[in-house]
Amino acid sequence: MFPLYDENPTRTTPYFTYGLIGMNILVFLHEVSLPNAQLNQFLSQYAVIPQELTTNWSGEWITLFTSQFLHGGWWHLISNMVFLWIFGNNIEDRLGHVKYLIFYLTCGALAALCQWFIGMNSEIPSLGASGAISGVLGAYIIRFPQARVMTLVFLGFFITTIRVPALVIIGLFIVQNVISGLATLQTAANMSVETGGVAYWAHIGGFAFGVILAPLFGLFRQD
Repeated sequence: MFPLYDENPTRTTPYFTYGLIGMNILVFLHEVSLPNAQLNQFLSQYAVIPQELTTNWSGEWITLFTSQFLHGGWWHLISNMVFLWIFGNNIEDRLGHVKYLIFYLTCGALAALCQWFIGMNSEIPSLGASGAISGVLGAYIIRFPQARVMTLVFLGFFITTIRVPALVIIGLFIVQNVISGLATLQTAANMSVETGGVAYWAHIGGFAFGVILAPLFGLFRQD
């Protein structure tokens, strides 16, 4: 299942959602323009590397924010930006522009810390907007659980679209991440190896903090 758009109108123009999408695209285009050696240096400087954050917090904390604008490939970027495009505008509309930006960046930083906590001595870079966007999804699911989302469904060779409540598609997203996150913990415990790839615990942490923080930022305020 992959969301295409929601049927949830907004009252204001989501300037910061547009700006965040534009910034992510520009940074990624810069990434793909770099030769491999320079790209590795760029990522090591701006992505979260847990081991370095553990040993040098004062010099590395800024990567909790800069890493939110880095992506590991085209699909990583496109899928994140689609989710931000669909769900971010309504949360920006409810929180207001400035509080939305603060909320987004805070969720992203806390999500990165969740991933760091799972593997403090890992040398695998952690990057991407997924943690911050998961925070947006957490806010959306508690504020607009019944909002209809037009969704692309793949059933083998058969592809169709259906309208489902946000509760369903976001709920499936977080359940999948919890299952996969627990699986990575089990793998690490049994095999004593680092697990790379998707930062499941950043997704889980970002979602949880989104649910907790969004009401404090005024998600349910009455206009």
